[in-house]
Amino acid sequence: MKKYNFNAGPSMLPREVIEATAAACLDFDGNGLSLMEISHRAKYFQPVVDEAVALTKELLDIPEGYEVIFLAGGASTEFCRVPYNFLEKKAAYLNTGVWSKKAMKEAQLFGETVEVASSADTNYNYIPKGFEIPADADYLHITTNNTIYGTEMRHDMDSPVPLIADMSSDIMSRPIDVSKYNLIYAGAQKNISMAGVNILIVKVDALEKVSRNIPTMMNYMTHVKNGSMFNTPPVVPIYCMMQNLRWVKAQGGVQAMDKIARERAEILYGEIDRNKLFRGTAAEEDRSLMNICFVMNDEYKELEADFLNFATECGMVGIKGHRIVGGFRASCYNAQTIEGVNALVACMKEFENKI
Repeated sequence: MKKYNFNAGPSMLPREVIEATAAACLDFDGNGLSLMEISHRAKYFQPVVDEAVALTKELLDIPEGYEVIFLAGGASTEFCRVPYNFLEKKAAYLNTGVWSKKAMKEAQLFGETVEVASSADTNYNYIPKGFEIPADADYLHITTNNTIYGTEMRHDMDSPVPLIADMSSDIMSRPIDVSKYNLIYAGAQKNISMAGVNILIVKVDALEKVSRNIPTMMNYMTHVKNGSMFNTPPVVPIYCMMQNLRWVKAQGGVQAMDKIARERAEILYGEIDRNKLFRGTAAEEDRSLMNICFVMNDEYKELEADFLNFATECGMVGIKGHRIVGGFRASCYNAQTIEGVNALVACMKEFENKI
């Protein structure tokens, strides 16, 4: 039976990216060594880093004055590194879920932290709007896509203070106006690569403005100056990233990714809204195109386990919702196909017809 991967992360990758990375792990670039055992300073690995940087800049149309760096530690490490590098007196945070709340908690260790707005009152099922941003804040931090709750800010907001964004689960899925941000960071295991590397797009002249001493490894400038090579980088995930960025470019770039994301979402949300058994959990105007969350309607709540078992038998993988929200979650990152979404829709229709 064919499997359809809707895992929230680590998530689906294009088959050719997996095969290319697997082949390099056996023999990298025909040199008789595995990608897993070569030196990161070997002359034949530097082109991998260079190409990954160049593709990122090309695909996102990154302007002059920004650098792309690759760091280990997971996006949660950036929750700490961000205030270390940018918080002098006050930081503003938009609280749209678990990840933004965790980021804000880390910032509180470094200085005054202001929650400009929150959607916690309805279990984060919408994106707050019309909130006031303190003019004296060092930055505003946002999380553009909320994997657990299925909400997304699929636009580049205007901010009177420097903007920092965690784009872990929607980067490379749409065009971005990078000039609006001082920093964009993302764990790679949703849309860009396998787990193990973060990608950061940083405005260089925004660094080294805080008065505190920053530990060497926590200082973004360390990694900018050393081209992500200050210490051993995650070699295999960076190579996988390079291959995946090649794939994105070959598909037509982020414009094509945005188009197919909207097509996938229209198909699946259309079925959720039509099917008598289900309803979406996020406010319609804030529905994520990356993580499509839905639950059983109240009168069919007792069928939740039955549908999950049925969907699993139909080849659906990873559609169980996060425990905080319950129900179901179909993660539709860049590699997800229209075929996969249609298969899930057919499964939902078939189950409805059995009731």
